[in-house]
Amino acid sequence: MRIVDVCEVTKPISSPIRNAYIDFSKMTASLVAVVTDVERNGKRVIGYGFNSNGRYGQGGLIRERFRNRILEADPKSFIDEANDNLDPHKIWAAMMTNEKPGGHGERSVAVGTLDMAIWDATAKIAGKPLFRLLAERGGREANPRVFVYAAGGYYYPGKDDNALRAEMRGYLDRGYNVVKMKIGGSSVQDDARRIEEVLKEIGKDAQLAVDANGRFDLETAIDYAKMLRQYPLFWYEEAGDPLDYALQASLAEFYPGPMATGENLFSHQDARNLLRYGGMRPDRDWLQFDCALSYGLVEYLRTLDVIEQCGWSRARCIPHGGHQMSLNIAAGLGLGGNESYPDIFQPYGGFPDSVRVENGHIVMPELPGIGFEGKTDLITPMRELAA
Repeated sequence: MRIVDVCEVTKPISSPIRNAYIDFSKMTASLVAVVTDVERNGKRVIGYGFNSNGRYGQGGLIRERFRNRILEADPKSFIDEANDNLDPHKIWAAMMTNEKPGGHGERSVAVGTLDMAIWDATAKIAGKPLFRLLAERGGREANPRVFVYAAGGYYYPGKDDNALRAEMRGYLDRGYNVVKMKIGGSSVQDDARRIEEVLKEIGKDAQLAVDANGRFDLETAIDYAKMLRQYPLFWYEEAGDPLDYALQASLAEFYPGPMATGENLFSHQDARNLLRYGGMRPDRDWLQFDCALSYGLVEYLRTLDVIEQCGWSRARCIPHGGHQMSLNIAAGLGLGGNESYPDIFQPYGGFPDSVRVENGHIVMPELPGIGFEGKTDLITPMRELAA
């Protein structure tokens, strides 16, 4: 049992949308295939992965550093003998050979992308959906029903309030009962108007979350908090720089409602610092760590250990990214749910073709691995890469 090749291609996922900080006109993503010599049902087992949106493709790091470490290692060192399978933890350790601690930067994205494909292959070798494999190994009961919310509400050329309302109504029509929109790309007065328009549209049928994408200094974050606290929001997300824990802690004094952050923290050490110094409240706030950006599931398991040591429930985790890897983690490890991008970042976002949203939840299909084979527009380029 061995990994015989690791393939990568960098794909555009460009779009004219923007949030408060960046536009996505030149955004890319890395798509990877981890090819094994194992066969199941007459077909070679290949694991697939990609990096989460908001960070660019990592082809250079994958091809020049991490791919070589996998292929040059002794294949026997990657075997999980107890389960007759690959051991993602051992492969992760090989990828991180000669890497200094700290300075996570872009390497956390490269490793997280490969880690996704490795877990996909591991679950396929076991012949099980990843969420069931994770639950079994963790001694938990898998819950295939997962809460999902619809992320959108981006700034877009020519997009007026009517278009924003129509977008949000479209999410409700597809079964979502929590929707999210961007703020911070305009003035506080303009954003207040946009929020009120959305609240009029969704009424009592759904809740609204807002996301500033780390744009604000403390003064602006507080100004927004004073405006936002008059509305019944699901959460106020990432007001300031993700590493400015003092800003996050100060903001809690002005915003009593739920807040969310963590999508741009890339290690369990960063997660620990957020919970130590960021003033996050375990009874109401939400943690958004994204395994695909933060060294993968191997590291995410360490992050879950950290948050529980700090007195948090993993049910307060709703990962960023809207990808099927986090859906499997949510179902298998008992997270609070997952983000979803119904209309953007395709074909990487969304669910297998058979999955529908009902009352804000989806039910995981019983597909081996992560389930990419059930999403036609995604598995096609994946198979082309592996071929």
